[in-house]
Amino acid sequence: MSSPTTNQSNDPRRPNKIVRYKAPDPTAASDDPMPEYMNVLGMIFSMCGLMMRMKWCAWVALLCSCVSFANSRSNDDAKQIISSFMLSISAVVMSYLQNPQPIMPPWSSLV
Repeated sequence: MSSPTTNQSNDPRRPNKIVRYKAPDPTAASDDPMPEYMNVLGMIFSMCGLMMRMKWCAWVALLCSCVSFANSRSNDDAKQIISSFMLSISAVVMSYLQNPQPIMPPWSSLV
């Protein structure tokens, strides 16, 4: 059995290097720009889906809106997120109302 003085001299911990954990401030703004980027991409793809009748653009817009919603903070503007969703859903609906045929993948002609 070792003595207490021997145990203390072999202790690798250094009490002068201990740093207490400080929780991040919840009111501080996060620097993650991804929700804003996805929101802008969703709006662009929605407009392309509506104006050019491109179904894949409408679906990508809906995906971007979902990603933007999933990554948004609780203090973000809810009206902007809802308008992005509504625009992307209207792009999908309008593209299928104008042409109800399903999207044909590029590799379908190879089969």
